[in-house]
Amino acid sequence: MTKKLAPMHPGEVLREEFLIPLSLSAGALAKACGVPRTRMERLASEETGITADTALRLAKALGTSPEVWLNLQTDYDVQVTKHQIGKQLSKITRVTEAA
Repeated sequence: MTKKLAPMHPGEVLREEFLIPLSLSAGALAKACGVPRTRMERLASEETGITADTALRLAKALGTSPEVWLNLQTDYDVQVTKHQIGKQLSKITRVTEAA
């Protein structure tokens, strides 16, 4: 049986695709974005998620779109929640028109 990989947190993408390759610290990115250092540190260490505010700031600083960051967060949230409530979801049936 194959083991599923854990969902990818947006902080992992930030860290592995931007901070490390650019030799950029979370503190330096926070300064560029005009936010507290702890916000970027907590995001990069996968302790917190992406908000619309953070997505807009990251997009501007890193040359991406805010949707990239928000989509990463949404996908992560859906996967985590699906794992948490999977048994409950399997018991739900589609609602059809009343007879």
